Amino acid sequence: MSSIFFPLLALQLLSPPQFEAQTIDANVNIGYGLAVGDVDGDRKPDILLADKKQFVWYRNGDWKRFVMAENLTQHDNVCIAARDIDGDGRVEVAVGAQWNPAETTDDKQSGAVFFLKRPADPTGRWESVQLYHEPTIHRMRWAKVDGRRFQLIVVPLHGRGNQNGRGAGVKILAFDVPKNPSSAWKHTVVDSTLHLTHNFEIVEDGPETRLWLGGREGVKTVRFQKGKWVADGWVQRGYGTGEVRRGTFANGGVFSAAVEPMHGHQLVVYQPADTTFRHVLTENMNQGHAVACDDLLGLGSTQVVVGWRTPNADGRVGIRLFVPADNTGRNWQEHVIDDNRMACEDLLVADLNADNRPDIIAAGRDTHNLVVYWSKP
Repeated sequence: MSSIFFPLLALQLLSPPQFEAQTIDANVNIGYGLAVGDVDGDRKPDILLADKKQFVWYRNGDWKRFVMAENLTQHDNVCIAARDIDGDGRVEVAVGAQWNPAETTDDKQSGAVFFLKRPADPTGRWESVQLYHEPTIHRMRWAKVDGRRFQLIVVPLHGRGNQNGRGAGVKILAFDVPKNPSSAWKHTVVDSTLHLTHNFEIVEDGPETRLWLGGREGVKTVRFQKGKWVADGWVQRGYGTGEVRRGTFANGGVFSAAVEPMHGHQLVVYQPADTTFRHVLTENMNQGHAVACDDLLGLGSTQVVVGWRTPNADGRVGIRLFVPADNTGRNWQEHVIDDNRMACEDLLVADLNADNRPDIIAAGRDTHNLVVYWSKP
């Protein structure tokens, strides 16, 4: 099979992939974090954004902007998580705010977590329910555990009392969802061994769920087993990691794609099955800040999308797409998605128009924009 597959794959990639940019919002303040999900129940995925002082959503179709909550804390907002966790076809939303990364001790001045209670009309303001938090809350996502229920996973940047990434490990938290979201949310500590945990990946394979945690020490995995999170292993150890995502080759082989170091200049792939494997896809970034893995081109393998937010050695910001040319992880084709119009703070991939071709959604920090890059045949 391999002798047939590789020439066909190479032939498909002779023509560059086509993406058409559409600016959804040209007045974004910072665009800290993105999520996608059906907010209003019309079976179309909407875009949600954690901006500097507002949490907003954009309605799929006319892309009208609605404010969900604003000015929840003194300092900036920083992250948002959206997923349908109760099966009603509409997303539940949690958010993180009080972004003050230099303050690692005072939890009144650093970090905040809220669940946003849906109003009867989702275009109106949502009620905020404050949950427990650690300082420097930075990322959050909903994870399905036991194959049936959900937890909110919340990741700070620093451990409590840390200075320059040294000191106590980061307390990664998992919240159970109560029947009444206004009541107390029970939380447990998933892991507390890493430092500078900038981002993480959730891998849900049937009933088994793993978290891939990126930090100063590398990429560590934990898995949910018999009702609790337990240490699992390492995807790679020894290279500080900012962003991390999981992908697969056409033959089913697994790889990880990571920005190194945190806010770094390298995009690197690893293969967990081979602990000696490390391959650099590019070093031509400055403050790489977003990675996504998906099969955008329908090739049967995962491609890697990466964005950076500060001009590189060529004086440019942007987004690039890397396509594996085979199953080895050593041969990739690079394609330009955006050249110097997107100072990428965050990005993700989702099929917004139900054409079975995933699109790229990106938010720009210094470019102050929210853009959809529509995948074209």
